[in-house]
Amino acid sequence: MADVVKDAIDNNKVVIFSKSYCPYCSKVKTLFTGLSVPVKVLELDERDDGSDIQNAIIKQYGARTVPQVFIAGERIGGNDDTQALHKSGGLVPKLKAAGVL
Repeated sequence: MADVVKDAIDNNKVVIFSKSYCPYCSKVKTLFTGLSVPVKVLELDERDDGSDIQNAIIKQYGARTVPQVFIAGERIGGNDDTQALHKSGGLVPKLKAAGVL
């Protein structure tokens, strides 16, 4: 499953590993929607291999929770990390550098 994670991160400028029922995932997806940023979302609970993908993320990044946000290959973190980055003024420059804003 590490190849699925790597492929998603390498081939999309913004990736969110999410679960459809997660309120924190909804908040981070709403943030990117509000910024009009195109995002690749992988809803792990809607995939047969979702738990394997989540285990691969845990193994590779040490992150067990969702959402997990990546911009231009860089792991930003979860909702709290992403929201804090936005509030501090750091998110928009990263998105511009990635070419999505």
